Amino acid sequence: MSSGTGIEWTEATWNPIAGCTMVSPGCTNCYAMRMAARLQAIGLERYQGTTRHSGGRHVWSGRIVLDKEALQIPLSWKRPRHIFVNSMSDLFHERVPEAFIRDVWSAMEAANQHTYQILTKRPDRMLDILGKAEFRKLPNVWLGTSVENEATTRRIEVLRKVPAAIRFVSFEPLIDNVGKPSLKGIHWAIVGGESGPNARPMDARWVDDILQICRRQDVAFFFKQWGGKNKKAAGRKYRGKTWDEMPGRDGARA
Repeated sequence: MSSGTGIEWTEATWNPIAGCTMVSPGCTNCYAMRMAARLQAIGLERYQGTTRHSGGRHVWSGRIVLDKEALQIPLSWKRPRHIFVNSMSDLFHERVPEAFIRDVWSAMEAANQHTYQILTKRPDRMLDILGKAEFRKLPNVWLGTSVENEATTRRIEVLRKVPAAIRFVSFEPLIDNVGKPSLKGIHWAIVGGESGPNARPMDARWVDDILQICRRQDVAFFFKQWGGKNKKAAGRKYRGKTWDEMPGRDGARA
């Protein structure tokens, strides 16, 4: 858990869950996986066993750790902020019990001074669970999915069906052209290149295509980074400027 973060599109991270598994090519060089291995190495208890050594590196083991004590953290943060939920896991991972997801939902409803941003690579399970009557659509919860290439754009179709105040798509790590997906019903698009020692390059033309779609469909556009081995050196400027658009309360660009 952290009250501060280096993630450009949010203000804090909150991790009531640790651990994950890889589901698509965008997971190959997952930052959270590398970070979990480091936290495991220094002895942080909640990350023990969440990664294993394979092929000269650490990968997710599939172990999921639920931290019930962490559910109280948002209530202790009095100043309203944008909070990225589970930057070190996926709330809708198949091994996260639905009962625990309800607990997270209750925590977000109770600490409603904050805006919560939930990102998943498993929108099918998100739709299955949040479509149930006990999960009320919360006005302070934004729901999103990750898309890294054209093969994963079907996640957007599923996301469109999820009851949400704000829906967003994170095109990160953008490792290939995504084609021409419709962003109807989507309010915000984040674009970012992969970072880290084995980062795959991002082509500016892929970014151009997404920006054009956003402009045609009035979707807020946020350019996070070019990425690469040294993401700070590569910077965040695209077309000569910084793009930090966010969705307003009504979903329109702000």
